[in-house]
Amino acid sequence: MVLRSTVNRQIRNREGFNVKIKRDGRVINKNSQLPPYDRWGKALRGDKSVEFWRNNRFFACFPGYEVDVLKADGTVARGNTFLNTVRDSYLDE
Repeated sequence: MVLRSTVNRQIRNREGFNVKIKRDGRVINKNSQLPPYDRWGKALRGDKSVEFWRNNRFFACFPGYEVDVLKADGTVARGNTFLNTVRDSYLDE
């Protein structure tokens, strides 16, 4: 088990975007222990949607949790947004 901040960093390093992990609609405590995000060796293809990533990667690792995928400006990406679009928003940082 690892800290939430470690999971956030693992997802950012692997997938190329930030997330907000929640439970029951509230952001979880920074000291919360979660399993590591280490099942996949590389990022999901950019032509997949945020909803696809959420359903096929995030929920596989973290059942019972919710997640918001964040664009670089901190806004929440809609489920039908392509991952390439989300990742491209970080290029201007």
